[in-house]
Amino acid sequence: MDHFSPVAADYAQFRPHYPPDLFSWLAEIAPARNLAWDCATGSGQAAVDLAAHFQQVIATDSSTAQLDAAPLHANIIYRRAPAEASGLTAHSVDLISVAQALHWFDLDRFYAEVKRVLTVGGILAVWTYRMLSSGDTAIDDCIAHFYQHTVGPYWPPERVHVENGYRRLPFPFNELTPPDFHMQTQWTLAQVLGYLRSWSASHRYQQHTGLDPVAALRARLDPLWGDPNQSRSIRWPLALRVGRP
Repeated sequence: MDHFSPVAADYAQFRPHYPPDLFSWLAEIAPARNLAWDCATGSGQAAVDLAAHFQQVIATDSSTAQLDAAPLHANIIYRRAPAEASGLTAHSVDLISVAQALHWFDLDRFYAEVKRVLTVGGILAVWTYRMLSSGDTAIDDCIAHFYQHTVGPYWPPERVHVENGYRRLPFPFNELTPPDFHMQTQWTLAQVLGYLRSWSASHRYQQHTGLDPVAALRARLDPLWGDPNQSRSIRWPLALRVGRP
């Protein structure tokens, strides 16, 4: 099932950016910087950052709508392809990245594809991120209630793997210990609400009920946030697993 085509435009506009240090570190541990494969690229968030370090990035996704929302870049080739059948040449890829998507894959088939396309010493890096933190307990509790109770029933079962940081998914590789990374940005209330509206669960809630769940949330957040034009520091910790075959 394609959970993201209906929210592709919001996804591209409101998703936070991954930390530059993450991509610098991945480039350092890759055996070369010739080719990276950004698998399930979505609207290209990670692919653009990889392109600063690798001569070429192949960015694949199964969603045409997501790919249509991705930015053009001289070093990036976008292709529609499933994770389990990339179409890449055997032993040609120095780094494979999977950002916030591993929980959707047929893992046995994907891992076979990883081992087929990686060069000797090549790296697989997968990561996810969980709930945001604004540093204000009242705001964070309000958003957590929205996540767990308002749209909670509309998350697919695979969401549990995001919540546990992929620790319960098999990862049959020689695993490395990565540094700690986190995403951080300055957002206004409107930007936070746009991000929450980009959740697939928010979209499914609206489809089933005819109501926008984020509109009701805004009424609760307005007095907590204060001036809606005030920006706050928003932070997400990354859960990262990295390994070599």
